[in-house]
Amino acid sequence: MGKIAIASDHTGTELKEDIKAFLSEIDYEFIDMGSEGNDSVDYPDYGIPVAERVSSGEIEKGILICGTGIGMSIVANKFPGVRAALVNDIYSARMAKEHNDANILVIGGKVLGKGLSREIVKIWLESRFEGGRHQRRLDKITNIEKRRTK
Repeated sequence: MGKIAIASDHTGTELKEDIKAFLSEIDYEFIDMGSEGNDSVDYPDYGIPVAERVSSGEIEKGILICGTGIGMSIVANKFPGVRAALVNDIYSARMAKEHNDANILVIGGKVLGKGLSREIVKIWLESRFEGGRHQRRLDKITNIEKRRTK
């Protein structure tokens, strides 16, 4: 199963705590990489450590939460090998994994409620990458990353 790294900015702390409780309920190990409380913080300071660990292979999956999820998505997708998907519905959660092999799930703490967020996390964790034509497409993305890192 592997450990999941989870982090949020101040707007996602409450949802992050609920998702941590849910992960515990379904027996997933996680590492909480911040933030704590409601004091204003900068989302890159919390998205970067999660994306670095997923990019390096140290952690297999991550979950990031900010107000809309947009900022965390932008940050995470700057890292080679990271496929962060901003998800707002069940169908997209499934497709993020089955077609895009998303290794970071991003949720908007001001966009989604706790119940739907739990369902999204569950579907994303249970879904499996289909490979095939989807792998060919991901390989093209990997080639872009290789060009950028030379």
